[in-house]
Amino acid sequence: MTYAEMPTKELYEEKARLEMQYRELCAMDLKLDMSRGKPSTEQLDLSMPMMDELSSKTPLKSRKGTDLRNYGILDGIDEAKELMAGMMGTKPENVIVYGNASLNIMFDSVCRGMIHGIFGHTPWCKLDKVKFLCPVPGYDRHFAITEFFGIEMINVPLNADGPDMDMVEELVSTDDSIKGIWCVPKYSNPTGISYSDETVKRFAALKPAAPDFRIFWDNAYCVHHLYPDKKDEILDIIDECDKAGNPDMVYEYASTSKVTFSGAGISGLATSPRNKEDIVSQLAIQTIGFDKINQLRHVKFLKNMNGIEAHMAKQAELIRPKFELIENRFEKELGGLGAGSWTTPNGGYFITYVANRGCAKEIVALAKEAGVVMTGAGAPFPYKKDPNDSVIRIAPTLPPMDELNQATTVFITCVKLATVNKLLQKVTEL
Repeated sequence: MTYAEMPTKELYEEKARLEMQYRELCAMDLKLDMSRGKPSTEQLDLSMPMMDELSSKTPLKSRKGTDLRNYGILDGIDEAKELMAGMMGTKPENVIVYGNASLNIMFDSVCRGMIHGIFGHTPWCKLDKVKFLCPVPGYDRHFAITEFFGIEMINVPLNADGPDMDMVEELVSTDDSIKGIWCVPKYSNPTGISYSDETVKRFAALKPAAPDFRIFWDNAYCVHHLYPDKKDEILDIIDECDKAGNPDMVYEYASTSKVTFSGAGISGLATSPRNKEDIVSQLAIQTIGFDKINQLRHVKFLKNMNGIEAHMAKQAELIRPKFELIENRFEKELGGLGAGSWTTPNGGYFITYVANRGCAKEIVALAKEAGVVMTGAGAPFPYKKDPNDSVIRIAPTLPPMDELNQATTVFITCVKLATVNKLLQKVTEL
């Protein structure tokens, strides 16, 4: 029986039982953090042997013989370009290798459009209106970048096969103030869905009204599979754009932030030769170059795509049980109650819980009061405004299993209590 089907008397009894359980959880004085998608200590430990790849006796030279201790090679050493290209499924010549975080590259990409313009077009800061399309639920840090620059954000529903492409095509083709769209195409943050081949092809075939429109293709989870026999695969957007006659329309991003060390990885931007030339010309003003020694360290440790896949299989062994713990408990303890639904992704870093309308903020607040910090309700939407107050991002990777189990108990109790409270509120309003 769902909560909605319960007689009012039984619903009040359930509320009393849940409140007692909740008070007991609060009395435990828990201090658990599930607010961000961070790798666990055990995951980071897998990369510790990388620290032994270089020593004072290691020749710090690239394959071409360049001294990596000095200036030069603005777009990254060839070996690192090959490594990043393998991750992204593109060609090494399309890649620029940066520092430790792709978020920095995305910020720079938007900033360049704002203050300098793209290929000689009017800088966005000089236009009356600049807009971005934002598939939702989406990545809060994407939305934070566009909000920081005062760019208007337009919600686009994210379906099981990607964004609502009918809406994307209509808006992009008719409004020249739309300059970009944020995308996490594989194991999307936070839902875990991957774009279908048709969706990727429709992206590549877009006919934007703005000649300086760009697809911001954040392929953050391109190698983050949970199941070796259920790997999602997506088409190479750069290749598809080239085929469709739109070679310059996409910027693709990736990093090793959740592959090796989150604070000391390498990242990359892949794009067309023309875009790359434009970006490198500006990078030459911005920086003398990125950490080539760290690039070499990563190449020596990961070696190639086979090495990346072997390393990520070890990562999956550590985090898969955490996803399954949550999914199994949700199914057992929330299934059939009509208290919401959840995703069961094949990869990535998140599970999305879709609570009943009007319940997400209360669930997150209750969890915080009980000692479990989660990503704020509304975070997966521009301006932190979830129109249904229902989406909650769950990050299972950081806590040890015992803490994750405790946090899941708290979360389930809060979901039940908030759902019952909302139903009883409706009863009193009648």
